[in-house]
Amino acid sequence: MKSAIGALTEKIIAGQRLGRGDDLSLLLTAPLVELMEGAGRLQKHFCGNHIDLCTIINGRSGRCSENCKYCAQAACHKTGIEEYDFLLKEEIIANARANEAAGVNRFAIVTSGRALGGREFDQAIETYEEMHETLHIDLCASHGIISREQFRRLRQAGVTSYHHNIETSRRFFPQICTSHTYDDRIKTIKIAQEEGMCVCSGGIIGMGETWEDRLDMALSLAELHIQSIPINALMAIKGTGLEDREPLKPEDILRTIAIFRFINPEANIRLAAGRKLLPQNGATAFVHGASASITGNMLTTSGTTIKEDLAILADLGLSNR
Repeated sequence: MKSAIGALTEKIIAGQRLGRGDDLSLLLTAPLVELMEGAGRLQKHFCGNHIDLCTIINGRSGRCSENCKYCAQAACHKTGIEEYDFLLKEEIIANARANEAAGVNRFAIVTSGRALGGREFDQAIETYEEMHETLHIDLCASHGIISREQFRRLRQAGVTSYHHNIETSRRFFPQICTSHTYDDRIKTIKIAQEEGMCVCSGGIIGMGETWEDRLDMALSLAELHIQSIPINALMAIKGTGLEDREPLKPEDILRTIAIFRFINPEANIRLAAGRKLLPQNGATAFVHGASASITGNMLTTSGTTIKEDLAILADLGLSNR
């Protein structure tokens, strides 16, 4: 006899999509093994054997004016993180070239602060232009709450994707950040989409939110038609507002990944921070819902090398090509 999760999986493959009017309790109560198997079937159907790998460079570090409780780069936190202005173009391009040679699909410059502007934004544009002209790797940017004109300049410089997390649910967001609003983030995402960008947006789990908050985040991302959804498991950093949070259990991370696959079946569900909390460094997730990952060095938490990830994918019969 077919399980309820098996039946739901087939309905989604046939075209059904889950929304706020649906009873989603099954995603929270179904046996984890069944839920993961269903997520794996959905991943296989919608994403095939492809795993998208991206890398990031911290283009400007620290001294951020925002007060996000999880962030090591917020000026209100005392974490001892290295602080520096926008990196030299040559250093960023050398990093991108090395990542391209290693076989990564896309490369992102990430900068601290509410928004990148002025001369530093001009430096970023010059860097993107040269990478676009001399490299073949896809380019992604993450520069905060920027203007429509800035998005147009990024697009003209060869950037095709913009990363901007919603972080959590609308309800829980004020518990995490008060220096800007959830709606500020939604507005930025919509402008990026209107200017032709593919948007990468997800959030962090393990900050004290409920399972209903996680469902709400997944639904909000579906309503925004987000194509790439990074899921970060909080790695509590000493000196931040969440330094005392206990790490999530692997089972909770795997259930979250599966839930996001059921609600966003066609998106790339991307492993991000916290991968080392998962069995086999995320290998289990790669066949049960996760079709993408950040690889290489992370911003403020340890990551997995590109070579290690390519070996994992090969062992699983998957590929980033």
